[in-house]
Amino acid sequence: MDNPPIKQNITATLEENYMPYAMSVIISRAIPEIDGFKPSHRKLLYTMYKMGLLNGAKTKSANVVGQTMKLNPHGDMAIYETMVRMTRANGALLYPYVDSKGNFGKQYSRDMAFAAARYTEVKLEDICRVVFTDIDKDTVEFQDNYDATMKEPVMLPVAFPAILANPNQGIAVGMASNICSFNMGELCETASQLIKDPNTDIMETLKAPDFPTGGYIIYNRDEMRQIYETGRGSFKIRSKYKYDKKNNCIEVYEIPYTTTCEAIIDKLIELIKAGKVKEIADIRDETDLNGLKLTLDLKKGVDPEKLMTKLYKVTPFEDSFGCNFNILINGVPRVMGIKEILNEWTLFRAECVKRGIAFDIKKKSEKLHLLLGLKKILLDIDKAIRIIRNTEDDDMVVPNLMSGFGIDELQAEFVAEIKLRNLNKQYIIKRTDEVDSLTEEIKKLEDIYKSDRKVRSLIVKELGEISKKYGSERKSEIISGGELEDYKEEQFIEDYNLKVLLTKDNYFKKISLVSLRSASEQKIKEGDKIIAEFDSVNRADLILFTDRQNVYKARLFEMNDCKASSWGEYLPNVLSMEPDEKVLYMVPTENYKGNMIFAFENGKIAKVPLEAYMTKQNRKKLMNAFSDKSPIAGILYTETETDIVTYSNAGKRLVLNTDKIPLKTTRNTQGVFIMKLKKGSVMNGAKLLSESGLENPESYRARNLPSSGYYDKEESQISIF
Repeated sequence: MDNPPIKQNITATLEENYMPYAMSVIISRAIPEIDGFKPSHRKLLYTMYKMGLLNGAKTKSANVVGQTMKLNPHGDMAIYETMVRMTRANGALLYPYVDSKGNFGKQYSRDMAFAAARYTEVKLEDICRVVFTDIDKDTVEFQDNYDATMKEPVMLPVAFPAILANPNQGIAVGMASNICSFNMGELCETASQLIKDPNTDIMETLKAPDFPTGGYIIYNRDEMRQIYETGRGSFKIRSKYKYDKKNNCIEVYEIPYTTTCEAIIDKLIELIKAGKVKEIADIRDETDLNGLKLTLDLKKGVDPEKLMTKLYKVTPFEDSFGCNFNILINGVPRVMGIKEILNEWTLFRAECVKRGIAFDIKKKSEKLHLLLGLKKILLDIDKAIRIIRNTEDDDMVVPNLMSGFGIDELQAEFVAEIKLRNLNKQYIIKRTDEVDSLTEEIKKLEDIYKSDRKVRSLIVKELGEISKKYGSERKSEIISGGELEDYKEEQFIEDYNLKVLLTKDNYFKKISLVSLRSASEQKIKEGDKIIAEFDSVNRADLILFTDRQNVYKARLFEMNDCKASSWGEYLPNVLSMEPDEKVLYMVPTENYKGNMIFAFENGKIAKVPLEAYMTKQNRKKLMNAFSDKSPIAGILYTETETDIVTYSNAGKRLVLNTDKIPLKTTRNTQGVFIMKLKKGSVMNGAKLLSESGLENPESYRARNLPSSGYYDKEESQISIF
């Protein structure tokens, strides 16, 4: 018999099984700490530091990966990929931590693979000297590695705000972090100013983010202030390009940090195939050892500046960086603004400095203590020699010296270890002269240790030296958003006069008037007929009404031109219509002026302004475009109030002016009764009077509405569908 299933409380199960995993990902993997590193970065750099790669020659990457496994239990490829991103060759960091030799791929390339670890070589960059500042002086806490065979630092004692100096991204469980990078000079100056004056406006010194891939930062002061204050928000980065007039091509040499050249090319190809970008003749990736270069060959007569304005809008040539300054502070994730981050870093750095000073005080005090014992020996060297010589038991040398000179065990051990050749007055005087200088040094260190102001002054001094040594010119240029030309799609649309036609079988024809002059006879499918025909321009919108009460919207410039001799485009394929859906009517418009007239079989007519179908979101499909309470009998468009004719299947006609129909702003209004119908009869058509061919139309006009209309046996019944 099968065991019955064990019932589990979902809350308890989540707490016992899922929460430990989630917390591990947040605290030990994905979110950086205030020193600017995730555990994987820290373990790798510390391993390289212990391997002597700060001063020594480069070693094979595979060697570093293997050594790092003593601290990091992940696989070799995970460790190597972490290293790759930190190298100078990869270009992912504004201030790389790993000097490299070989192929490490590129930040701006999705498909450029890095070489295997057995081929490449690495060592630490010189900037790591200030990453590991005084790490051997107990400046940070150490912890056991995963198998408790080694010690590793909990954090690194970075002497500059590394958390903001390099880009850092992480996705945890239920939260994420995305930190942009800032210029070292600006960052160090801002941190210094903030230490001196907590109320300083950091926007005066920290101008904007800076990225290793360069580009333009589109600067909006209000948006940037929001990011600085809250740690959340986004800003735009734009590619840099130059125009080669001789070869009529655009060369893009810097792209946003958030994209890759392959992603840009893929998007361009997609737009070209869709006919939305027609100005480009060819695209080439000409990236080489000199750096990134995407070349766009232009067609004749194309304005490169206008084209790039368009491409910035529709491709990743311009992209957004979404900021989420989520950082672990004492094991707790916090989203902070720049000022709060720098304040937290200052507290962290001050603690590192104080721990280093305390270490120096301890070491110097221990040395002073030994020298004070040696100084007592100076009073009678012969006595010391005599005590040692007359002591028969080796273990009694130290106790005898202690009792003979009144010194402690450490001092006596120090004296006992002095070589015989050094037991002379000159040596001892020379060593004991250090007592005064050591005493003075210890006093100064204790004064600094006790004064937060002096500790912060030391930090400011360090920041100034680091800025001078490692600072660099900005790579990302700042441009004001207000100075940029906005993309207006209309500027890029070739405008010309054309004729548009719709057939009963859902074929659409867009023919330029120039083409129409050479062949005016329209070819349509056998058994098909034209149900709507308009003169328009290429910049107009096209509105199409279907038998499912839907409206489909398209831009005429996006529709293909055709010749009078072709059937045209099959609309269900172009518009992705519903199965068996039929287009009943169409209207091209530039300004959405005029009204739509909907005639229903129940004798009602609705008049709706065309602007009711205009949407700000540029939607492609609108539902409930007209009423479904009664089958549709006819759809008309009138630019101004005009006469129309309605028909019934009983052979009656009714002429009326559209000003008699009240205007309704609701698209699916049921309208008002216009034509009185006898039982069994329906209104089966509506036409503009100018297109009806009626003779003596006034004889069909009713004085009052609704009206049953008038017979005319000589005229045939009509249905427009």
